[in-house]
Amino acid sequence: MTYEELLAELKSFSEEKFAEGNKRIVNDPALKFIGVRTPLLRKITKKYLSNEEIFSFPDEYYEVVFIKLAIASAFSYEKLINRLGGLVPLITNWALCDSVFKPVCIKKNKQAFVPYIKKYIAKEGEFEQRFALISLLNFYVEKEWFCLIKECVERCNADLYYTMMGAAWLVAEVLVKDYEYGLTILKSTMCDIKVKKKAISKACDSFRITDLQKNELKAMRLNFNG
Repeated sequence: MTYEELLAELKSFSEEKFAEGNKRIVNDPALKFIGVRTPLLRKITKKYLSNEEIFSFPDEYYEVVFIKLAIASAFSYEKLINRLGGLVPLITNWALCDSVFKPVCIKKNKQAFVPYIKKYIAKEGEFEQRFALISLLNFYVEKEWFCLIKECVERCNADLYYTMMGAAWLVAEVLVKDYEYGLTILKSTMCDIKVKKKAISKACDSFRITDLQKNELKAMRLNFNG
């Protein structure tokens, strides 16, 4: 299959209005949008899971990058690690990070993957850091990893919007899983106040947080404002 043949297949499912809407929502000026809905993209991806040729195609369209990262999400752990340095740079927006590139092999290799979490949280790139945070969110929200989560939240650059949002989402999930430990992150002087405020907002939107806890969190947020 050639790049032109893949584009022709994708364009046969194109919806112009959806392309325009998705472009606004994803907010990635580096990519063009054909306008293929996600269920169809996932169905197309399944056809090409063993097609390595796709990784040589240009990173011009959101849908093509989607397919690359979706294929890579099914890699074995060894293959993922060998290719990770070329995959993470493909993440240039929140949608590819959050909804597409979720390598399932990490779940059974969490300890081995920790150095890569630490590697990418230390990078300067907004979506490199978000990749580390969302990987923690997807696979590590368990008590034995809370110290790692706290370390990464404290180390991330909260001046980068999508990094900050990823960190806040992660802290909110820790609050749901272990409210008391979540409070230790919110009380940390190393945790950026923007992350704290947004994490509290997200947690207070959750039905898994009690009304009493929500009141405590809202009072804490007022103290941050003061």
